[in-house]
Amino acid sequence: MPAQGEHFLQIIIGSGAAGLTAAIYSARASLEPLVFEGSQPGGQLTTTTEVENFPGFEAGILGPELMATMKKQASRFGAKFLPREVEAVDFSREKLQVVSGGEIFTADSVIIATGASPRFLGLEAEKRFIGRGVSTCATCDAFFYRGKKVVVVGGGDSAVEESSFISKFASEVTLVHRRDQLRASEIMKERLFNNQKITIAWNTVVEEIFGSSEKGVEAVLLRNVKTGERVKYSADGLFLAIGHIPNTEIFKGQLELDSNGYIAVTENTKASVPGVFAAGDAVDHRYRQAITAAGMGSMASLDAEKYLAALKKS
Repeated sequence: MPAQGEHFLQIIIGSGAAGLTAAIYSARASLEPLVFEGSQPGGQLTTTTEVENFPGFEAGILGPELMATMKKQASRFGAKFLPREVEAVDFSREKLQVVSGGEIFTADSVIIATGASPRFLGLEAEKRFIGRGVSTCATCDAFFYRGKKVVVVGGGDSAVEESSFISKFASEVTLVHRRDQLRASEIMKERLFNNQKITIAWNTVVEEIFGSSEKGVEAVLLRNVKTGERVKYSADGLFLAIGHIPNTEIFKGQLELDSNGYIAVTENTKASVPGVFAAGDAVDHRYRQAITAAGMGSMASLDAEKYLAALKKS
């Protein structure tokens, strides 16, 4: 049996842009939140090199530096941090329960900011080159490929949209799709087919990524799944647009999730259980930006603060 831990006015699960912004707002409201940082403290931005689209940093800022600064800001106002993962929750009780490291922590309110994980191809080189030629976010990184050759993997609306966006910067975009038809909507396909900068490699998969520590990605190995033919294709960047998986497994049976596993919310951040709020990529499958996650984090904190004030009066 897990040991009984402390009780808090608020627990925040996750330490990316949403979780840390919620921590800043809640700490400034004297809620003294406890933040479970998870297996990747700082979230997805810690795997990003230069962040140029987060307001307030004219010359850009390194992803890990931005998240470290946000954590210090939250700590300054009284947020507490535990470098642990949450293993289970029980939201059926009056005091919301969070289990971590063999302890049961309870809270009057919980903010979930566990984010989402991009789907990868499963190649070892992806980990080596993430943030150095391999990207899962065109909006974040397309600017760095101005005048360069880029490969995009996928066949749905996201892949088509990202290919079109990258083509505004890159000299050439090759969309690699393992089938002979795209899953994207007709209007998205029409835009793609009319874009002179984009070519499609049908029935093709990426088998390997080549590069160096100095230059990053330099080429990819493409294989035609019908003929078996392999081609080493020169490329400066590889964008993966094969979907995201929300990090919400532990909330199944505890909260209402949509068909894709994202947390269902009403009134912006309220989850299906009173006192539980959600923000960032665990909710948002559309924008997936640090700034939108941060905005939702502030909203979740304000919603939770209002909930706690009403709870105190009752």
